[in-house]
Amino acid sequence: MVFWVFGYGSLVWNPGFEVDEKVIGFIKDYRRVFDLACIDHRGTPERPARTCTLEEYEGAICWGAAYCVRGGPEREKAAMEYLERRECEYDQKTLVDFFKEGDSDQPFLTGVIVFTSTPDKISNKYYLGPAPLEDMARQIATAFGPCGNNREYLFLLEKALFDIGHEDDYVIELANEVRKVLGIIGGVPTEMNLSSPTNASLKSSLSPLKLSPLPGAIALDS
Repeated sequence: MVFWVFGYGSLVWNPGFEVDEKVIGFIKDYRRVFDLACIDHRGTPERPARTCTLEEYEGAICWGAAYCVRGGPEREKAAMEYLERRECEYDQKTLVDFFKEGDSDQPFLTGVIVFTSTPDKISNKYYLGPAPLEDMARQIATAFGPCGNNREYLFLLEKALFDIGHEDDYVIELANEVRKVLGIIGGVPTEMNLSSPTNASLKSSLSPLKLSPLPGAIALDS
């Protein structure tokens, strides 16, 4: 027995469970959106964070990482129980085709699990829906919870996508809007070198914040 799960948010940089294989690639006809509330990791019920989920969108591709768990039912059960706790705000598990770079015609894997959310505020209490970019940025800039602040989640996602060689323009735009909000709120420094060891410049100018180290509870980040 074996199962694969696709990560497109914090799973890209922090799977948090024992994996046997990691493959960088993409899924089709989905795109990231920051339309999901997080009330127990990066936010609170009073001040929910915004974390990413997937929106069906024909022709889109979403890059991320697929993780494999092998070794029998017990290992698979443990991994899935961990993921279900971590991704508790996501109310669906969707099966998708997964493609590797360089071959967009034939899927590398089929039946890959991805955690998604129902885009309906009535049936899904965690679904926030879209909002103006400035409003989302202000919410992300100020929300925080037991696992850290919301902006750190966004900036780490931005960097993780840069590190795998597939930046997301939407993530970059939102991250830069958050930086503008933070500049207004607190006079945040405008430069910080988070470039790779090769000193390659990031399209998104990562990141102007001097962020504190992640707490141990990041293993349960959504």
